[in-house]
Amino acid sequence: MDLDQYREESLETWDRFAANWDQQRRYLWEKTHPVSEAMVERLDPQPGDTVLELASGTGETSFLIAERVGEDGRVISTDFAPGMVGAARRRGEELGLSNLEHRVLDAEKMDLDDSSVDGVVARFGYMLMADPAAALAETRRVLRGGRRLSFAVWAGPERNMWAAVPGMVLVEAGHMPPPEPGAPGIFGMADPNRMRELVTGAGFGEPSIDEVPVVWGYVDAAEHWEKTNKLAAPIAEAVNALPPEEQERVRATVAERVEQLLAGDGSGINGMTYVVVAE
Repeated sequence: MDLDQYREESLETWDRFAANWDQQRRYLWEKTHPVSEAMVERLDPQPGDTVLELASGTGETSFLIAERVGEDGRVISTDFAPGMVGAARRRGEELGLSNLEHRVLDAEKMDLDDSSVDGVVARFGYMLMADPAAALAETRRVLRGGRRLSFAVWAGPERNMWAAVPGMVLVEAGHMPPPEPGAPGIFGMADPNRMRELVTGAGFGEPSIDEVPVVWGYVDAAEHWEKTNKLAAPIAEAVNALPPEEQERVRATVAERVEQLLAGDGSGINGMTYVVVAE
């Protein structure tokens, strides 16, 4: 994989999908807020702290932290996609949060001083970065000694069939290459051993790793397809590049497999994340 090309394409993709995430922010928060809440609880920000969020998306986790650090604290809410930063800024202004700073920031090359923040969070960000080792080293650089990093990544495909099924169908049909081991992507940091190596290699102590489930509660296969194509940008990009008749074939195959997972209590389509904390 050409990582420079990946960086460029990833930025273009997520900037383009920012409007969808903004439109779907209530849905996303309803489904994934347990992950953000677990991250923030384990970070344990205190009134007056300065906390950095990387890959903030539309900003909901930053808003949660802003309440914890209070008026004397500060939250630096960042993303590498300007569209995401704009969406977070607009919502922050609507909420009247005065302790928020919104910035476009490359997590692999941060324009921040050494030892300048009291905590760092990143929800579903490091796994998508071209060089997570560099991003974690930068995180360690800007974090004050003895303070915490709290981040979340998705567990493996077998525990996240909502994403694995469409990905497998696209790979089987030859529309996407099989994922390379260690390459950036939704499952790029799903191996706890690799997580530990990356975190300790960046200069942090041994991390704690907890599982936090995500309950999607899809009504049917049609809703799964709709939400996936609005929010799972890499999958949606691959689908949208296909001729209409092939898109329909992919949709039908995905629907057939998803319907099987939705049978009974529907638990087969739910997700699992890891929340990782290190000092």
